[in-house]
Order: sequence, then structure tokens, then C-alpha cells
Amino acid sequence: MLIHRKILLPLALVLVAAALAQTEFKDIESRVTEFTLANGHKFVVLERHNAPVATFLTYADVGAAQEVKGITGLAHLFEHMAFRGTTTIGTKDWAKEKVLLEKVERAYYALRDEKRKGAQADPAKLKQLEQAFKDVQEEAGKLTAKEEFGEIIERAGGRDLNASTAEDRTNYFFSLPSNQAELWFFLESERFRDPVFRDFYKERDVVMEERRLMESQPIGRLIEEFQAVAYKSHPYGEGVIGHMSDLQNLTTADAQAFFRKYYIPSNLTTVVVGDVAPKRIRELAEIYFARLPSGPKPEPLRTVEPPQQGERRVALRLQAQRMIVMGYHKPDINHPDSAVYDAIGSLLSQGRSSRLYRALVRDKKVATQAGGMPGFPGRKYPGLFLFFAFTAPGKTNEEAEKALDFEIERLKNELVSTEELDGVKRRARANLLRQLSSNFMLAIQLSDYQVLTGDWRSLFREVEKISAVTPQDIQRVAKATFAWNNKTVGTIDPIETASK
Repeated sequence: MLIHRKILLPLALVLVAAALAQTEFKDIESRVTEFTLANGHKFVVLERHNAPVATFLTYADVGAAQEVKGITGLAHLFEHMAFRGTTTIGTKDWAKEKVLLEKVERAYYALRDEKRKGAQADPAKLKQLEQAFKDVQEEAGKLTAKEEFGEIIERAGGRDLNASTAEDRTNYFFSLPSNQAELWFFLESERFRDPVFRDFYKERDVVMEERRLMESQPIGRLIEEFQAVAYKSHPYGEGVIGHMSDLQNLTTADAQAFFRKYYIPSNLTTVVVGDVAPKRIRELAEIYFARLPSGPKPEPLRTVEPPQQGERRVALRLQAQRMIVMGYHKPDINHPDSAVYDAIGSLLSQGRSSRLYRALVRDKKVATQAGGMPGFPGRKYPGLFLFFAFTAPGKTNEEAEKALDFEIERLKNELVSTEELDGVKRRARANLLRQLSSNFMLAIQLSDYQVLTGDWRSLFREVEKISAVTPQDIQRVAKATFAWNNKTVGTIDPIETASK
């Protein structure tokens, strides 16, 4: 009888926790309102009155994957341009500034045309044109109220003003006291309705510096090379930051064309989470965002990555710690097995009881850190299940790879125990419950699932799907995915070792 109690008590606790989590999820779902304006702009509003604040997030369904050859880095550059203002915000005198911005463009093109002559370019003329370009930018900069957008928000009590770019999306967000909601609607709608790309070439230089910084970091260089090898056709093979030669040649005209194509209402989703009244939010949306002209949503990407036919490898020799990354192509977030991949990621990597930590770090001591995760570099299109290990001093990447391969083969040859899988399911619920305490995290998650799956409710259904995963599901998916001909490997070896 004692044995039965030892089994039943943990099971009862799991069931109680699951029931409490489900109640919490349903309560949140009941407080969500959604609507779409006539121009196609989607809104999701979660009413929660924990504190008199609200988070506002706009999700543009565009990222690095929508860029084309020769014009990479533009989506990321919009992070820097997002808060440069409009014809009324961010300027001291728009009429004069507009004239100077036109001069900036003419000066830039004159300089570019001379540079394109290559060896035939006149050095004296180049120097003159470079100085003229610099001078007119400085002159235009004197009419720019550089921080006005942010200062308006700060004076209203706002915080966390920021933006982020990935392969599949660009987010713009900040929080405000709930009685300042109308300010957000005005500012956000204005910068989509009436943007000014002031300081464009200066911000381009900032991004180019970020590019140089990335190239100086061993991990950044490895990941870029690894992505390029893992993908032959799909844009997931390109990094978010863009290629240096592309960045050097981006123009304001490129940015304007990109904006007109992708920053339209039908390609935008806004999530509001906090102390707000949904009826008032809709009224403000109609007042401010309905002004934006409608347009057809951009076509989805046509390119489909062909099946990998054999193992691929890339090796870097750098003054750096040894490291290995391994990737296997997998389906996108809407595939029926998406939850199985999430379960495998948790099993391998979450916590000190995870398989990769125990095997590679604690027991075999071939790595100082190791993990595995689905959804790299994005989830909208078929991505990679990524494994990584920072190889321990005195060990080789070959030893780390062998240890990773051993754990992968275990997934394929042995059924996961019920206890391990129960731990995965508990963590999935616990992780989501932790996120529910944050307006910002909820806004991120709701917008992600709304755009990527077409329904914000998928956020909560994902936990249900993980709860339904069986040991047989994990074995089946592991066998189908972790095959030798679907494997890409990237390594870093120290120069002094590799040269021997």
C-alpha cells in the first residue's frame, strides 16, 4: 500500500498543477478581444488590471527572410530607423530639413557614382565628394530633434522603448501608463503613416559597425558560416545583420521601397496587454490606424529548401575556445509534430537534469555547456533542430560530437521514460505560467502565435499538445529527423591546435 502512495501522490500533484494551469489559461482566453480594421490591421487585446500600465507591441510580418540578394540587412536597419520620427516629430524645422535631406541624397549618389568607377575614379574628386556628403549630413543633423520620439514617451511615464528583428518578424514595443494609451496610438500610427528616414546613412554606418563587431566574435562568425552551409536555397541561410557590401550600398530609396511593400496594415498585428478597456482600444484604433491606406498582404516566400542529400561541414580556425554546432532540418511551427520537437528540446536542454547537461558536462566532462533546441533560425518556415557544445579544455570537438551523437542515438533507439516525459510536460506548463506574469512576455507570445499560426490561442494549445506527446512520438520523430544525410556540422578549433 505504501508503494501505491509513492506513485499516486506525485501523479496527483501533477494532475492538480495541470488543472490549475488550465484554469489560468482559460481565464486569460476569456479576457482577450480581437478585431481587424477595414484596412487589414489586426489587433489582439488582453485586458488585465494587475497594475495601471499596458504594453503595446506592433508585429510587422517581415524579417531578414523577406530580403533579396544584394539588399540584405535592410529589415534590421529598420530597427534603427524606427524611432527617427515623422514630418512633425523629430524635426526642428521640417521645411528646411526636407530640402537638406534631398541634398543629402544627391550628395550620396554623386559619391557613389564616382566610387563605382573603381580604378578610374578621380582621388581628388572622391575626397571632395566625401567631404560634401559629410558636410550636408551635418547640416541636416542640426535640424534634427534626435531623441524627441523617446522623450515624448519618457515624459508620459513610458519605459522599455525598443525594437527587435529576426528572420521572420520585426517588433516595436514599449509600455505606458494605461491613461496614456491614446499617446501610443497617435505616435505609432504616425510613424507608419508619415515616416521620415532622417539620419539614414549615419544609422547605416552604425549597423556596419555592428557587422564588424559580429565578425570579431567567434560564435557570430561560426553561426553565419554554419547557416550558409546548412541552407542552399532558402533565405534562412542569410543572417539578420546583412552582408557588408550590401550594407555599404543601401540607399534611402531601398528603405522606402521596402517600407511601402511590407509596412502596410495587412502585414501588421498589434497586441495590447494590460490595464485597458477593449472598447476604448478599438475606438482609438479606428481613429488613428484606420487612416493608414490598405494594400494587399505581400506574397509568401516561394523558395522551398530542397531535402539535404548528404552530411555538410564547415570548420573555422580562430583564436577562440573550441565549439561545435550541429543542425538537422525540421518542419515549421504549423507541422503536426511541432510539439514533439519542443518536447525533445526540453528533454535535452532544460535544467541541470537535462540529458545533454548530465551526459556532456557532468558525466563525460567533454563540454562546459551543451544544449539542443528547435526553431533555429526561425519557425515560420522549415528550420533546424540545433545542437551545440562548448568543448571543455583538454577535450576535442570530435569527442564532443561523439557524445552528442550518442545522446541523439539514444532518442532513436530507446523509448524515453515516463518520468522524464512527465518532467517535460510539467516544465512546459510552468514556463508558460511564469510568462503570464509579464505583460511584455504575453504580448510577445500572443503576437508570435497569432502571426505564425493564425490564432493567438495556439499559445495555450501548444501546452496541451506537449501534454499529449508520447515516448513513441519522440522516437518516431528522432528517427525521421536525426539522419546522417540531414546533418550539418560547424566547428571552431584554436589556430595553434589546428595548425599542428
